[in-house]
Amino acid sequence: MANPKRRHSNTRSRLRRAHDHLVLRSMSQCPQCNAFILPHRVCTACGFYKGKLVKTIKAKSKENE
Repeated sequence: MANPKRRHSNTRSRLRRAHDHLVLRSMSQCPQCNAFILPHRVCTACGFYKGKLVKTIKAKSKENE
């Protein structure tokens, strides 16, 4: 098995790893409820897509009595 003859410099290692970073996902705002959602998907907060109701969302009730 081949072994490296010399140690790689810090710059060379970091240049190789330059693309190994996390990329933020693009988010858009829902025009109905202003929640942040992924583009081209139904809003999980209100159930609207392109101005039409396509999914009914159950409201969470608070029962802290």
